Amino acid sequence: MSQTLGHIINGEYIPDTARCQDVFNPGLGKVIRKVALASADTVDKAITAAENAFPAWRDTPPLKRARIMFRFHQLLTENADEIAALISEEHGKIHHDALGEFQRGLEVVEYACGAPELLKGEHSKNAGPKVDSWSELQPLGVVAGITPFNFPAMVPMWMFPMAIVCGNTFVLKPSEKDPSAVMRVAELLQQAGLPDGVLNLVNGDKEAVGALLADNRVQALSFVGSTPIAEYIYATGCANGKRVQALGGAKNHALILPDADIDNAVNALMGAAFGSCGERCMAISVAVVVGDELADTMVAKLAAQLATMKVGIGTDNSMEMGPLISKEHMHKVAGYIATAEPEGAKLVVDGRELSVAEYPDGYFLGGSLIDKVKPGMKVYDDEIFGPVLCVVRVASMQAGMELINQHEYGNGTCIFTRDGEAARYFTDNIQAGMVGVNVPLPVPVAFHSFGGWKRSLFGDLYAYGPDSVRFYTRRKTITQRWPSAAVREGVSFSFPS
Repeated sequence: MSQTLGHIINGEYIPDTARCQDVFNPGLGKVIRKVALASADTVDKAITAAENAFPAWRDTPPLKRARIMFRFHQLLTENADEIAALISEEHGKIHHDALGEFQRGLEVVEYACGAPELLKGEHSKNAGPKVDSWSELQPLGVVAGITPFNFPAMVPMWMFPMAIVCGNTFVLKPSEKDPSAVMRVAELLQQAGLPDGVLNLVNGDKEAVGALLADNRVQALSFVGSTPIAEYIYATGCANGKRVQALGGAKNHALILPDADIDNAVNALMGAAFGSCGERCMAISVAVVVGDELADTMVAKLAAQLATMKVGIGTDNSMEMGPLISKEHMHKVAGYIATAEPEGAKLVVDGRELSVAEYPDGYFLGGSLIDKVKPGMKVYDDEIFGPVLCVVRVASMQAGMELINQHEYGNGTCIFTRDGEAARYFTDNIQAGMVGVNVPLPVPVAFHSFGGWKRSLFGDLYAYGPDSVRFYTRRKTITQRWPSAAVREGVSFSFPS
């Protein structure tokens, strides 16, 4: 991997050293390479390349587009370990977790291989006397994606495979914190036979984002990140006439009922709260426990599990949790933990006490467990995005559901119970976009769609799955009639029926 990462524009690697930023290995706490930060002029070149490639790609039959995706899928499969290693190196997540992320992105590529079926329109013969009517799904043109650090390969693969098989051309701006994995993914798509200019990748920061938002050639934009930025992207993009889907933050609750399989719930919460160091928009960060007796039991079991959790560098596959993405984020999460007891909560396990002797400069925090948390506390209200699990005690299932529904975020949630009636009531009445029953991370499979409610999503359509076809295309309906040459028709001023 190059010491300074540039861009991929019109099928060519473009070196760029005008303005750069360090890329760290967060487990070592050391700079391992640099990444270019694109200027507005560089973004303009990428958009121009996409614009020029669009007419020919739009006219490429969906079956031929799908064949490229099949070859891409094969290359991704063959290079999975390499891509996962790049994720571990720059993000810090453990290699097995990085492979899991990669697999979920690969599933979207598999779904994209069905483009000929997904893009079929609808046809009605004789909708009227000798009148036929049909609809077509046509691509938008140049579309763009802005993706976050926490899933450097998966989230980009949520976007560009579906956009491309729908006939669009794409400009991707990945996170500047961990860009290497998706650059390798983009190279493999070129090897699969994608024409030059159909996918362009520009590394960058706010300047690149601003250029994508401002350029009227960009017809649509997909974003995943924090809620304040998602809201800004949505408002600015819409004001500039773009179609926008902006996925924001989360504060995902798990409701645990007294009849639940407690050991199963504890194991599930450990993985959902502390996997990937809690840097997931679907992480469970609040356990809502019904009854003090159950809460006492769960807190004791969670604390015991945390005492044995293995924390270390991402390249060590025997570890269970890695470092946070940056020193700044580590300090931010530690700052949240520091507010817990002054605001009245009980800090059962303090992750700030962890040290990883082999890697003293790494950005490590242990898992933190905070009991007796209430709304109004910073650790409850805010998205911490770190290895912190809060426990809220409630008297009943109904009280727990009201608590969840009152939160500003509505990304995902789950319930642990053996009661089918309770589970059905929960799924029917909880206000969140993705709901699990004894499933702590209810991330939809690739042939469904991913998205939350309330301030977790700005826009009308979810990511990947059927909604991605709707987002990256627009419907055109054609009505056709061939009148008989032997019969001359008179003028009609009535509305056609």
